[in-house]
Parts: sequence; structure tokens; C-alpha cells
Amino acid sequence: MRNMKIYVGIGIIAITGFLLVAADHIDAPAVSGGTSDITDFYAFQAEDTDNVVFVANLQGLLAPGATDNAAFDENVLIEFNIDTNQDNVEDLVIQAIPRDGKMYFFGPAAPNTTGLNSTILTSATQSSVDISTRMTPVTEENAGMKFFAGPRDDPFFMDFAQYSDIIAGNASGFDNPGSDTFAGSNVLSVVVEVPKSMVGGSGTVNTWVESKRKQ
Repeated sequence: MRNMKIYVGIGIIAITGFLLVAADHIDAPAVSGGTSDITDFYAFQAEDTDNVVFVANLQGLLAPGATDNAAFDENVLIEFNIDTNQDNVEDLVIQAIPRDGKMYFFGPAAPNTTGLNSTILTSATQSSVDISTRMTPVTEENAGMKFFAGPRDDPFFMDFAQYSDIIAGNASGFDNPGSDTFAGSNVLSVVVEVPKSMVGGSGTVNTWVESKRKQ
């Protein structure tokens, strides 16, 4: 069992009835642009309304020419945290860590420790999926869950030029639809779809994602 320590900012959202979607495109300066840099975190109800999807995107602003050489860091654990009783402490986690071309998933399960340090839950439900290439996406299913890991187009939309004009007082609002600063860039995505019954039923949960580097 490996002890992992957090080195990155955290995206946090609350899901009421698993219908809310959120994203965070800013991380701590110490990890910005690195292999543990989380660009976005999304959680939303799946097409199958009995399921919920968690998505962590890393290593943003990858140009198409650089995407084929981008890789998940085998020393970095991605951990989806789920608080089911509103005390802001994770009650369940889903862990993802890459090894030799595969992404391995553990959970959802109660963590051995909470907070900044984690141990890999080797006794929890284990699943895996081959890490996809840019041209060949691969998904896997296990124990009612679905998994994906690999490069995807960056879904985050932000018009930074217009934002700068607004902040400078040169514009009063955003254009419709505006110019997408992230158009044509990619991210590395980790995606897990799980039944709601595994992560708190149909009530309200708080959820956040962390990247933790091996000590």
C-alpha cells in the first residue's frame, strides 16, 4: 500500500439529485502545468439516470501535436472524494492510478485515511481500462461501473481576451457566443460512471477531486 500526499488545488462541488455540473480551470502555482495539474472537475447525471459520472481532466492546453506524447504520471494518484453526510470529510473515494498502459481504479469505498494523505485501497473493488490513444478511445465496464482514461478535447469554454477587457473596464460583458480560448487544445481525462446507489443514492453529496503524488 502506497502513501500519497496532495500537491494540488482541489475542485469542489455539491450535487443535489446528481444534476449539477461544475468546472475549475485554475490550480496551485506549484503544480500548474505539471503532470498532477487538475484543469477541470465535472460531476453530472449520466445518460442512464440511475448513474452519475465523475470526470477529472489533467495537463491542460495540450496542442494536438503534443498530445500523442503526453502521459499520465505513474507517481500521481487521482482521487475522487464523496462526502455523503455534509461534514466536508470524504466518506467514500474512487481512486485511479496508471501502471504500464492501464488505468487502475479502486472503489468506491471508505478510505483508510482522510485528508491530505491516502493509501491505495487494494482490498476494494478493482477495475481497469487500457489508456486510450488520441485516435482510439477505449472504455471498460465492471461491477456496474464504466471507465475511461486518455486524451480528450478540452471541454472548458472561456473567452480570456474578453474577460481581460471586462476586468480592464473596456467591455461591459461577454460576447455571445464569444471566442473559446481553449479551442483546439486537449487534456488527459479520467472518467468514472457509477450507479448512484454506490455513492449516496439520490440525495445531496459534496464531491471534490485531488491529485496526490507518491512520497
